Amino acid sequence: MSDERIIKKYPNRRLYDTEVSKYITVADVRTLVMKGAKFRVMDTTNEEDLTRSILLQIMLEEESAGQPLFTANMLAQIIRFYGGTLHGLFARYLEQSLNVFAKQQHQVRETLAQDPLETVARMTQRSVEMWADFQKEFLRAAGLQTDNKSDRPE
Repeated sequence: MSDERIIKKYPNRRLYDTEVSKYITVADVRTLVMKGAKFRVMDTTNEEDLTRSILLQIMLEEESAGQPLFTANMLAQIIRFYGGTLHGLFARYLEQSLNVFAKQQHQVRETLAQDPLETVARMTQRSVEMWADFQKEFLRAAGLQTDNKSDRPE
């Protein structure tokens, strides 16, 4: 059995979770996302993968309710990368940035209970190191770094 949950989307716009054998809502899919479940949404008429569309729908609903995560300026900047020469590089940069942030958040939750001040200091130092390494790699991949000096703070 695959560890990826399959959700089928029918022409009547209903979503069917094959793992629990019942119809679910977009809110239920959001709950799966929040739990970190791996899933794929498939169109039943043509087997097209609709996962991104459903996730974008959830993001739109989240942005419309409460406090938005993205400002208009941020969204405009993201839109400017579509179709440009750095499109793929920007997508990888965003994904890696979110991965680093999520990893740090997880580490903070795990260690904060032990010694909060030491944890914050250690995480801050590690964060600076990770971002420096990541930015250096990003610039190298983009062909913008010309010297071999370390940009990591001492």
